[in-house]
Amino acid sequence: MRSLPAFQSFPAFFRLLLVLLIAAVAAGCGSMGNTPDETAGWSASKLYAEAKDAQADGTWDKAAKYLEKLESRFPYGRFAQQAQMELGYVYWKGGETGSALAACDRFIKLHPNHPAVDYVYYLKGLINFNEDLGLVGYISSQDPTERDPKAARAAFDALRELVTRFPNSKYTPDATKRLNYLVNAMASQEVHVARYYIARNAYIAAANRAQYVIQTYPQAPAIEEAMFILYTAYDKLGMNDLRDDADRVMKKNFPNSRFYRDGLTRKVAWWKLW
Repeated sequence: MRSLPAFQSFPAFFRLLLVLLIAAVAAGCGSMGNTPDETAGWSASKLYAEAKDAQADGTWDKAAKYLEKLESRFPYGRFAQQAQMELGYVYWKGGETGSALAACDRFIKLHPNHPAVDYVYYLKGLINFNEDLGLVGYISSQDPTERDPKAARAAFDALRELVTRFPNSKYTPDATKRLNYLVNAMASQEVHVARYYIARNAYIAAANRAQYVIQTYPQAPAIEEAMFILYTAYDKLGMNDLRDDADRVMKKNFPNSRFYRDGLTRKVAWWKLW
């Protein structure tokens, strides 16, 4: 066999160092490739049982790993469907909100007629409901206009789907309560924005936002203030006929409204009153 001139030309010390480096890399790769999988050979029931134990212990990353392996190795069994359904909850508890919502959407798409699909809709709504600052955002010191209402609206859509499609579901009563809260909160947020426009003399924008609240959330408590904002905006714009119409509706529905006395000035931020 012919020698390798380039290698032989290196000093002996560097040749030795190179050989040791190659040996170390090879050993490392070999050890990585030989890492045993503790779940190798486990049955579907074994993987599921271990996942449930991990959930009971609160080790959500381990539970997710077992459920992922279960779904991957046994994709067509009943345990696979159960794993797909539980992954949403496990991801959520493990702080992986995006993965949790993706798991819910995937389950709903794959199993739209599953007996427990109502639970998945409820879980999806609950995840978004809590994602909106755990629903303390509307009673915290944070100005709601600084927050993206996307999570609240996503929660509303999921919970409304549940209530509409599964009126007899055991999750529907709680979902209905959360929907009522979301309606009130979203309406109040819109009114807050309308008041922001009033304060900056953007009266057309204020009127449009107030009208949107009145049309979209007709049963929300915030309607009273929305009506007064509409009245105020029309008055500032010199649109007297529309102002008088708004005033007539306002007095008919809220004859003793405090807004006629106090106006739109508040001593306490509106979102702290909830």
